[in-house]
Amino acid sequence: MAKDLMEIIAYSDNEYTSETGDSCTVQINPASYTHEHNVEYNKFQPIGSAGTSIWFKGTPPEKVSFEIYFDATGAVSSSSVSSLLSSQTSVSDQIDTFKSVCFTYNGSIHEPNYLIISWGTLVFKCKLTSLNISYTLFQSDGTPLRAKLNVSFEEAVSASDIASEADNQSPDLTHLIEVKEGDTLPLICYRVYGDSNYYTEVAAYNNLYNFRDIKPGTKLYLPPLK
Repeated sequence: MAKDLMEIIAYSDNEYTSETGDSCTVQINPASYTHEHNVEYNKFQPIGSAGTSIWFKGTPPEKVSFEIYFDATGAVSSSSVSSLLSSQTSVSDQIDTFKSVCFTYNGSIHEPNYLIISWGTLVFKCKLTSLNISYTLFQSDGTPLRAKLNVSFEEAVSASDIASEADNQSPDLTHLIEVKEGDTLPLICYRVYGDSNYYTEVAAYNNLYNFRDIKPGTKLYLPPLK
């Protein structure tokens, strides 16, 4: 299997530590892909004002979309692709392989698989959000010989990764912190919220039964202030 072909690997968790054993390598790399980034703002324009004020609302998940082709005409060299997606395999079977990795409901996690798309510099942790299949070439009996798939994926990462990447310092946002030697829950709350009295709420949020004895290295979520 050529290592420069796009590969999609399935995982059962959004920490991406448990592979399901399922993966899909495309026959032909996409000619291009779109990587969408957005920033959302709340907008407010006072009556009679000449302009609009905006406040940062959040950064929605990134999106990646592209087209891929599956072919059973023999035009694609089978030596360059996996046996599951070779030109000797029917288009229907090739699509079923793709769907089993990206689309099909995984009963062990009660949702479709988490995915990592890997191709060149693109390494994208995500879930499939859209799949449109166009059949473009047929045998005389109507059996598909070629299909184009328009696919879209949306970033899917864990809450801890989001908090870690953001590194927010504001008390109105969720924080993930690691307890250090000498830390106490009231002290941590004072550093984040400016008030140590929130320690009971933080203890309940993290299901801590003995908040007076928190071991160094423990990871805690500190929720937004209400």
